[in-house]
Amino acid sequence: MATFKILSLCIVTTLFTPFLTHAANYKDGDKVPLYVNKVGPYFNPQETYHYYSLPVCRPDKVEHRSLTLGEVLDGDRMAVAMHEINFKQPVDNKALCNVELQTKDIDQLREAIEDLYYFEFVLDDLPLRGFIGHLEESGFLPHSHKVFLWAHLNFNIEFNGDQIISANVSTANHQPVSLDDVQLPLKVQFTYSVMWSSTNTPYSERLKTKGAGNFFPKSLEIHWLSIINSVVLVFLLIGFVVIILMRVLKSDFAKYNVSDDEEMDDIDQDEVGWKIIHADVFRFPPYKSWLCAILGVGSQFLALCFGIILLALMGLFNVHRHGSMNTAAVLLYALTCCISGYVSSNFYRKIGGTNWVWNVVLTTSMFSVPFFVIWSIINSIAWYYQSTQALPYTTIILLMLIWLIVGFPLTILGGIFGKNWAGSFNAPCRTKNIPREIPPIPWYRSTSVRMVVGGFLPFSAISVELYYIFATLWGREQYTLYGILFIVFFILLSVTACISIALTYFQLSSEDYRWWWRSLMCGGSTSGFVFGYAMFYYYKRSNMSGMLQSVQFFGYTLLTCYVFFLMLSTVAFVASLKFIRYIYVNLKMD
Repeated sequence: MATFKILSLCIVTTLFTPFLTHAANYKDGDKVPLYVNKVGPYFNPQETYHYYSLPVCRPDKVEHRSLTLGEVLDGDRMAVAMHEINFKQPVDNKALCNVELQTKDIDQLREAIEDLYYFEFVLDDLPLRGFIGHLEESGFLPHSHKVFLWAHLNFNIEFNGDQIISANVSTANHQPVSLDDVQLPLKVQFTYSVMWSSTNTPYSERLKTKGAGNFFPKSLEIHWLSIINSVVLVFLLIGFVVIILMRVLKSDFAKYNVSDDEEMDDIDQDEVGWKIIHADVFRFPPYKSWLCAILGVGSQFLALCFGIILLALMGLFNVHRHGSMNTAAVLLYALTCCISGYVSSNFYRKIGGTNWVWNVVLTTSMFSVPFFVIWSIINSIAWYYQSTQALPYTTIILLMLIWLIVGFPLTILGGIFGKNWAGSFNAPCRTKNIPREIPPIPWYRSTSVRMVVGGFLPFSAISVELYYIFATLWGREQYTLYGILFIVFFILLSVTACISIALTYFQLSSEDYRWWWRSLMCGGSTSGFVFGYAMFYYYKRSNMSGMLQSVQFFGYTLLTCYVFFLMLSTVAFVASLKFIRYIYVNLKMD
């Protein structure tokens, strides 16, 4: 019991540490902690390595700082720096160390500088970023290609009273070291300076001040053209469903809900359309467990997405803080596992499922197994390249314990409540024992065509916004417009629901009652278009390259599209089910 309490305390502390704010107070002359963190190519943000992997100044014994779960997931590997920085004490051109560079070291530095490697330090929880070196290219004939190494760093720190408000690092007023046509070994002296200045900015506003944030592009501005385009499309689709489809339904109800006398007059006329399949439309589908598991996990990710966006809107965590987004995602995923278990087990019992244990196991494996397989491949390749994106075994054990102690039990608990609280399906029509024969349909009403239509329209509503999201996840843009993101997400769900209802109506009008799986597949087909756009973005819009970056991009993009499939399939299915219940409840039957 004591071991379990200690383990639970460690997990909770690791999860919630990024959300806690701590103001460090210094006295004159106190040592300010500075950590070297990571390096990597500017245009490949997911490809990061330890700073000490480069041939630069490094201590005889490297001391690492303990990290939170979010920081480890973000690729941070902080080690104590050799620089000595004391509060309010300026330093002018102080020697850090002398390094003798051999041919291998120079080639490594040249390759890093040519790939625009940047470094990241952390001073009092403030990130400091700068480039490793400088590349000069000029002329065509003759062409010059010169590579320089920055051997001096200027630390500019602002303080208010006894607290540090902002910090940045620069290379101004110092000449770089040329790495071209050098005599071996090349002796390089690394130096640094520290400058202090006072400011009136309060500590609460320090993450909003200029500094390291200027190293990357500024936050994206509101792109009204994209929003207006999406909103217009939504209103058009909703107008189509509400006005046109309701007029068609009104005509159908007038035709189908006739009196007995009128029915005798038209007795020779054959019934056609969706009324004739009323005894088959609620026939339960095959593979019930799989369908219910998709609905359960899709509902969980819908709650997860809304939760993260709402947390960002309420400012409960700061996106500029190391790993807070990663920690929030891990925490919310574990806590929302009860939703997947409840929804899946509840609906499974409603449609006549009996093996609820297998249903719960399938639900908890629906996302975790594909995620573990793809992540294992990505992590193994990152480990081979010695990237900091490869998780240490302690973090892997911690994540597994979070899933085993929190996620899996909550899924089972939700499944138990869902099974016990499940009522009857309450179908408005009785289902015959013998299924009705389905007439042949033309090719343009086939499932593949419906999937193309059902996926393209929701994708078109978010296609412009996808660029900004991809540029944030896989580039250097900073997307902080969470209100706009919430609107776009709501637009996506609305369009998916509307087009699903329309396609389901057309399918039932063709006397095809196999709508269960088809509505789910048509709604989830948007994920295929998103993956297609991801391929276009990788080859035409990004500067990413290399084995490590390619595997990370396509692996995690594939998982993201899978999550899209689960969420949109759930929305499409629920919308179709409610629509079908509505039309058959209002249908007069014998």
